[in-house]
Amino acid sequence: MQKHIYRLNGEIKRNRYVQVHPSWYAFMKFCETLGYGEIEKLKIQDGLPMLAEEVKKKVRFTIPE
Repeated sequence: MQKHIYRLNGEIKRNRYVQVHPSWYAFMKFCETLGYGEIEKLKIQDGLPMLAEEVKKKVRFTIPE
């Protein structure tokens, strides 16, 4: 099973790398594409996200400035 390695920046004083399981990576990418919304009944198995039974997406209607 291949794990992805990503660099963490931000409040950490030095750059660090962390291994992320493909299931967590897929979940994080899903959350990123969701933007705003709610995830209900997230199924975790052996410490890994397996599925979300119900996903609600919220759309914000704003006037561009």
